[in-house]
Amino acid sequence: MSAISTVLGSLIMPVKTWSPAKESPHATFVYVDLSSIDRETKEIVAPQQVTGANAPSRAKQLLKAGDVLVSTVRPNLNAVGVVPDGLDGATGSTGFCVLRADPQRLDNRYLYHWVRSPAFIASMVRRATGASYPAVSDRVVKQSKISLPPLPEQRRIAAILDKADAIRRKRQQTLALADQFLRSAFLDMFGDPVTNPKGWPVKKLGDLLVFLTSGSRGWAKYYSREGAAFLRIQNIGRNRLLLDNLAHVFTPDTTEAIRTRVQPGDVVLSITADLGRAAVIPTSLGPAHVNQHLGLLRTENINPIYLAEFLVSDSALLQFRLLDTGQTRSGLNFADLKRLKVPCPPQELQKKFAVLHSRIEALRPQLIVLLTEGDNLINSLVRHANVCMVCEGEAS
Repeated sequence: MSAISTVLGSLIMPVKTWSPAKESPHATFVYVDLSSIDRETKEIVAPQQVTGANAPSRAKQLLKAGDVLVSTVRPNLNAVGVVPDGLDGATGSTGFCVLRADPQRLDNRYLYHWVRSPAFIASMVRRATGASYPAVSDRVVKQSKISLPPLPEQRRIAAILDKADAIRRKRQQTLALADQFLRSAFLDMFGDPVTNPKGWPVKKLGDLLVFLTSGSRGWAKYYSREGAAFLRIQNIGRNRLLLDNLAHVFTPDTTEAIRTRVQPGDVVLSITADLGRAAVIPTSLGPAHVNQHLGLLRTENINPIYLAEFLVSDSALLQFRLLDTGQTRSGLNFADLKRLKVPCPPQELQKKFAVLHSRIEALRPQLIVLLTEGDNLINSLVRHANVCMVCEGEAS
């Protein structure tokens, strides 16, 4: 059965508003604002407890369980979610377009998946106004057209997409658990580096290095589609390389190129922004160089994987903040780095952690493949189920 394209606003029920400061200045209520939405999981994860007298001016909309929230700010980020039973009666920000589906005509889970669809996102981005703070109005959202099959078909489609989404979430949780496991293993083996409860000897980082340098500017002219990898700050994560957005360069025959060339086992550290990113160069990477935002650390008498894990720990971050010499922008110089205090457990224990880390990281590509397949499945189901909106016309 073919679906009918219907203006969304005709399927949406009104939402009541109130003024907390005027109506209940001494009462405490639950407030859901734009920051409460986790953009990855599309869940409301951080509602706030607010008193009426201190309520933000945007705290006006009275929410019901099942409402679909669509952030009207920066629609490309697709901050959307469904109000769970536990937040029934909460107050929502006027930064949301609150979509309360007419249950006689529109299934709210079907609606939820529709506002996540690429077609809806593209339509909102296209209609957004404001260069530095792009946004759409409630009117624009409600003028959108949604493909509307009969209710039983909507529920069937939503159920399929819910199951596919659940699979994707479990895979995302598996990746998160892998990170948590490594952090827990580090703390169990070595103790919290902030307090060093196991009393490991502490050395300055400079005494553990045989080579320390950073990249330099001026490599843009060497960019190419092939050649050596060119590592930038977005390629460095939490003790791992992130190679999805990897640049390449045609390596010049200069002393600068030799100085900034990485070797397997080198630790690469962010030094000018996002302090606390570090990764170890694997043998599989091949020829590569670093840009000016990265420090290149070649170690001696310390395991590089252990060191990288320490450099992303709370202890290192605390020291980075104290050593940070940047006035308007974060930055660490070589003298700062060399003064960093590093607990040094026995080499054998460091090696055990490195082996464990390598085994966990070896599983990550498989999990990412499964996660990607889950995303592709959901997108395919959306297309074939005709959930995507008809977004070419405006409401009459």
